[in-house]
Amino acid sequence: MSLPFDREEYLSRQESVFSKLPRSSLAIIPTNDPKIRSNDVSYPFRANSYMLYLCGWEEDEGTLLATNSSGKWVTTLFVPDRDTTKEIWEGIRIGVDGAKSWPVDHTDSLLSLDSCIKELLSDGSRVFTIPGASSSLDILLDENTETEDLRAYIDPIRRVKSANEIQYMQEAASIASSAHEKAMRNSRPDMGEWEIQSLVEGHFMSSQSQWSFPSIVGGGDNATVLHYKNNDQVIRSGDLVLVDAGCEVSGYASDITRTWPVNGKFSQPQREIYELVLRAELAGIEACQPGMPWVSMHEAVCETIAEGLIELGVLNCTLEDALGRVEGKPGVFEGQIRNFFMHGTGHFLGLDVHDVGGGRQGDPNSSFLLEPGMVLTIEPGLYFGSWRNDILIPERYAGIGIRIEDDVLVTEQGPLVLSSSCPKMLDEIEQVVGKGIHD
Repeated sequence: MSLPFDREEYLSRQESVFSKLPRSSLAIIPTNDPKIRSNDVSYPFRANSYMLYLCGWEEDEGTLLATNSSGKWVTTLFVPDRDTTKEIWEGIRIGVDGAKSWPVDHTDSLLSLDSCIKELLSDGSRVFTIPGASSSLDILLDENTETEDLRAYIDPIRRVKSANEIQYMQEAASIASSAHEKAMRNSRPDMGEWEIQSLVEGHFMSSQSQWSFPSIVGGGDNATVLHYKNNDQVIRSGDLVLVDAGCEVSGYASDITRTWPVNGKFSQPQREIYELVLRAELAGIEACQPGMPWVSMHEAVCETIAEGLIELGVLNCTLEDALGRVEGKPGVFEGQIRNFFMHGTGHFLGLDVHDVGGGRQGDPNSSFLLEPGMVLTIEPGLYFGSWRNDILIPERYAGIGIRIEDDVLVTEQGPLVLSSSCPKMLDEIEQVVGKGIHD
């Protein structure tokens, strides 16, 4: 395990966070608990993002403690002791001495953590922590004191990425773009959704990355299920396949969606819906300007989709009825478009796929402006599930589900699409799909 950033960047992050806390405070940042999959088999471990952000510790045990009793913040990283017997089975640990190279003032044995916390709690300090990450820590603190959520102080800082963070995010976006293109090139009728998943995730692994979330690969009607996860059906000629997949590099995520015809040729109805979703996506990207409200891209997308659905005859109503704006709630639409576009336009991206810093467009905590250094997704979609019985699905578009998603960096000069190398124009896709089969 090595640190992806230099010591000074981590120390700067710590200073930005801890300087906002009251004097005589105690900040406790645990990593995540390991999770059991079955019996003695665990899920692959992924460190808590707040731990990664503040000091880069990736091992499956560890707690960062920050104290301020004299006007100066002092940090201690508590980690497991070296244990040769355990290491024979599970791998070599860094240990207390090895952790001294991490960006902290002191290191100590994890065995000392509980007694240290109890002693510090005795002086009545205000306690800030990350609830829900460590069950044992939550129990210890619940028994002894009231705590405050440290995330409220970290999240606004994490929202804006440094130049070094952006480099990793660009790498993750480039790898994911290549994985999507590889899947397109090797697509063919009658292949399994799982085969496309293996192409995408195999590329992640070969690039020394890993998926940032379980990949969605939905063919035909399965593309109309937003979080489809089975990936176990055969994709027939004439069907579209929607692939929503991203990878992680040094903890930083990408998240890209592409939709393409498995036989390499869009039908006319598929083309009509794809063109509309693409127009909406481009409008959403263009709205990602510094100083614009967070809801701006959602408003641009919804207006484009509403106009398009009326033009196609899917909706027979006025533009305002299609949108259904809610007075006093920018970015909230409850009109007829919600039957076919039922999710938000995008989310923040970073150490988490749905990164901290802002909720869905229209949420109470979404009234802020875009700033240079923010990275977000733009992902409009239209879904015409033939299986739905709650609304009338136009026969012409039945079974079509299309989403297009890119990773976008806000800059002083406007939006920069980190995933721009991934084909998404209609002619690009038709030129790429299936071409790798005969390579």
